[in-house]
Amino acid sequence: MNKPPSSLHEERLAAAVEHAQQKVAAGERALIEVFIREYYRQVDPDDLAARSADDLAGAALSHWELGRVRAPGAPRVRVFSPTAAEHGWAVRHTVIEVVNDDMPFLVDSATMEANRQGLTMHLRVHPVYAVERDPAGALTGLWPRGDRPQATRESWMHIEVDRLVEPEARARLAAGIERVLGDVRAVTADWKQMLARLIDVVSELDGKVPEGAQAELAESRGFVEWLAAGNFLLLGYRRHDLVTENGEDALRLVPDTGLGVLRESGEEKVSGSFAALPKQARAMARLPTPLVILTKANARATVHRPGYVDYIGIKRFADDGRVIGEHRFLGLLTSTAYSARVIDIPLLRGKVAAVITRAGLAPDSHLGKALVQILESYPRDELFQIGADELYDNAMGILRLGERQRLRLFIRRDPFERFVTCLVFVPRENYGTDLRIKFQDILMKAFAGTSREFDVLLTDDILARILFTVRTTPGEVPEVDRHELEAALAAAARRWEDELAEALIEAEGEGNGTAWFKRWQRAFPGAYRERTAPRAAVADIRKL
Repeated sequence: MNKPPSSLHEERLAAAVEHAQQKVAAGERALIEVFIREYYRQVDPDDLAARSADDLAGAALSHWELGRVRAPGAPRVRVFSPTAAEHGWAVRHTVIEVVNDDMPFLVDSATMEANRQGLTMHLRVHPVYAVERDPAGALTGLWPRGDRPQATRESWMHIEVDRLVEPEARARLAAGIERVLGDVRAVTADWKQMLARLIDVVSELDGKVPEGAQAELAESRGFVEWLAAGNFLLLGYRRHDLVTENGEDALRLVPDTGLGVLRESGEEKVSGSFAALPKQARAMARLPTPLVILTKANARATVHRPGYVDYIGIKRFADDGRVIGEHRFLGLLTSTAYSARVIDIPLLRGKVAAVITRAGLAPDSHLGKALVQILESYPRDELFQIGADELYDNAMGILRLGERQRLRLFIRRDPFERFVTCLVFVPRENYGTDLRIKFQDILMKAFAGTSREFDVLLTDDILARILFTVRTTPGEVPEVDRHELEAALAAAARRWEDELAEALIEAEGEGNGTAWFKRWQRAFPGAYRERTAPRAAVADIRKL
């Protein structure tokens, strides 16, 4: 009879404890038992069963040795590929060991860094202990985290990834993990200050916004308050002055304002990302509107989630209404920002209301309800960034597309020319990985892209939706004819069956051709389709 998982888990833990206690001094054995039982408490029993008790004990004791001494506020990191000959225990993978003050985002961020370096995670062990250390950082006491409320909480991470043979690769991974842990610490330490700055900005806008921007003030204030109410994970903040250097607009860092991942390095004096923009894009910084800019930064987040960072730029004004700089916040919109109804989100609700009003459709009509659904389900990042006029054109285009089985392409260019988004609708039965790769290649070539991402939505609708984001070089984005590009995508999406349907209708008329296609479309094996043109297949169908 098979033993229950809990029984197997306890047996394997007891064996690991016994092996470990044989390798430590008698005075440490009780502490080692507490350490190992908590170490493996949340690990899947199947993962424990796959390893010998000696290897489980060896992995835990290795981590124990790393964490014996740790300076306050400083992480301990080790990356190595254990072997029985050198370490007395072994696993097939490379091991990352971390001992750090417990704080949010540690595990996600460390795993993200390993993934960024092209590594797959195979096992993660993550106990959190209550610990006490002497002034030199030596461990003097350790308990399960809930047993000692007054003690310091420490996060101990054991992560196994693809085996790295080269020492240089292991050193690179260790350096990356340490860098990410530094970012996590900076974000955690500065979070309250960044939130306070975000809240202060709201009151700072009052009384300084020029007449031409007053119409935006209420919604902009509401949006910033909405961000501060748990809808934006703050990662960094800086204040910049808008100045002229060598005849060009520049954003100069205001000293001692950097927080989180934007803490000053001592080297950067002006915003390098702003300086890289085309002149016409930099000129937008002096315009009083929009008061708040939301877009995607060029860099991926190193903390919590691997997507591109959200950039919030809020204009700063002098008493006379001139734009004198910006408040720059970097972060990530939270899951609630993506799940909330658009009518509950400042800035979005006004944009969406303008589209609905302009469309002139009765709210309770079929088309009116369909338009609302299109706007609610529109890619949320796009909805935050797109202008009302462009949103109207795209939403109405999608509405007109309806249930028609045809390909449509909607293009939006980032005003700062750092990326182009391409929203593609294609018949769902045509969609697959091979077609998506073809689309990527076509779009990358069309916009001289440097990299790309995609997001696919497959529902019960007859159309699949793919959002491609093509990263571009500012000032070097080619002009593209949308109709020509759409035709190229449509050609790539055409299947043998599509051409057969067209050939049958052309040869037999729409009525007979459609009927014949429905009858015979699945009758031809792959080998036949590979060697026979669709028009030639019409003759074979006639014979049948």
